[in-house]
Amino acid sequence: MQMMLYDKANLEDHYVPKEDWKVAAYQAFAAKMTNREDKFPCIPATLGFAHNHLKYGFVPDPRSSEAPAAVSELVRQFTDNSRQFGKYTSLILFFHTPDDLRHHSSVEHYESLFWDLLSRTSGEDTLDWPAHIPTEPSHHFWEYCLHGESYFVYCATPSHVNRQSRYFPYFMLALTPRWVLVEFNKVPKQAETMKPLIRQRLEAYDTISSHPDLKLYGEMDNYEWKQYFLRDDHSSAPSCPFSRHTQKKSHASEGQGTS
Repeated sequence: MQMMLYDKANLEDHYVPKEDWKVAAYQAFAAKMTNREDKFPCIPATLGFAHNHLKYGFVPDPRSSEAPAAVSELVRQFTDNSRQFGKYTSLILFFHTPDDLRHHSSVEHYESLFWDLLSRTSGEDTLDWPAHIPTEPSHHFWEYCLHGESYFVYCATPSHVNRQSRYFPYFMLALTPRWVLVEFNKVPKQAETMKPLIRQRLEAYDTISSHPDLKLYGEMDNYEWKQYFLRDDHSSAPSCPFSRHTQKKSHASEGQGTS
């Protein structure tokens, strides 16, 4: 399966496979990023969209056996080139979401699916976990890592209602490299001005107050994994469901049908 990264120019010029769901997914995302009445809370994301810093990929059904390898390959391509894409870059992954998944899945089901996908995708990683990132999600400096890069992972689903900031008509992930967030915070005036604006937008966008797990990276009481998938209420999982697969794959072993 050949996986490709696209940018806004590619997609708006219709340089994309013609499957209807792919066209619809991108159009729904573009509408969300450009809505001037209901402004999407994450201002850096809207800037990334406006400046064509975002990259996009299309992935099979997240339940499928093909999905982890597809995610891994797209993240690899993105990681290898992300510093050339712009200071607001993120990787947006749209997943084929069949009707049975879209219309008959609870938020909790999507949460389980999300963590299962991240765990399975880690089994595709051929690089060591970065030495400076703790391997235990219970550590306040833990982040999801793939291909040697640490990422903040955002998940949106068709089942979110109260948190429209986490609603999308398809299962969707957005992966933002830690270096993007570090660079953003290197300009204190910009960061201090934008953060309260983001909170204000969030309060207006959702019909429920901000989730108590939304905190700052590195704070002793912050756990990044809790922010990756926010439930549609104020609850959260008692422990991180992520299970890191440490066994690496090699081209030789793949050729022999083992891993």
